[in-house]
Amino acid sequence: MANKFWNWVQNDNNGERTLFLEGVIAEESWFEDDVTPSAFKADLFAGSGPITLHINSPGGDCIAASQIYTMLMDYPYDVKVQIDGIAASAASVIAMAGTKVSMSPTSLMMIHNPLTFALGDSEEMRKAIQLLEEVKESIINAYEIKTGLSRTRLSHMMDAETWMNAQKALELGFCDEVLFQPEKVDKVQNSFTFSRRAVNNCLLDKLKACIPKEPPDPQPDPIPEVETVPDKEPDLESANRVNASDLEKRLACFQYV
Repeated sequence: MANKFWNWVQNDNNGERTLFLEGVIAEESWFEDDVTPSAFKADLFAGSGPITLHINSPGGDCIAASQIYTMLMDYPYDVKVQIDGIAASAASVIAMAGTKVSMSPTSLMMIHNPLTFALGDSEEMRKAIQLLEEVKESIINAYEIKTGLSRTRLSHMMDAETWMNAQKALELGFCDEVLFQPEKVDKVQNSFTFSRRAVNNCLLDKLKACIPKEPPDPQPDPIPEVETVPDKEPDLESANRVNASDLEKRLACFQYV
């Protein structure tokens, strides 16, 4: 089958079956495909007993992921999910169907908003937007059942395209254990999430800090204060004194000849 992206392995020792999901989930959408989902369901219910599901997938068709999630939830036996490398996008939805979800310490999980391609007029664009909003709500249902986180928080995490390492996924409830741990620790440490929006905002802040600021306008030099000397009062007594010789000369001008 050209569209087959899964592989079953029968364990003869204990009778358990192992399912491997690797690569892109349904390169061709299951939206109008009746054959491929029927083939997966036939393989799933062809046997019985617990299943170990190994996931290493960047995601793919959300319709296929939804159907696989539902089939695994309906399976009457335990489904142990083990994320070996990456469970991103639609693959993370399938992982939520596990009775127990385990992650390798080097593995990653990513959740984000669904996307599509649309062609047509404004009315077709509005229909596409409405479809994406409803698909997002359906995906949140699976995350909410597994993690117990609020729908608002899950929506924000999807908006930001959130990447989680194994410790952070354990802390948030997306998985139940981290593999190969020597002992159980009460407090989760060294966990991280990657948010594309947070990285963009941080980068913008750093760029703003690198832009040289314009120097402030030079302030004019202060005007020096001029010390004012108070005017001295005129000495009237000295001003009224007349020299004797000058007086004689003035009187001589008034003598009659």
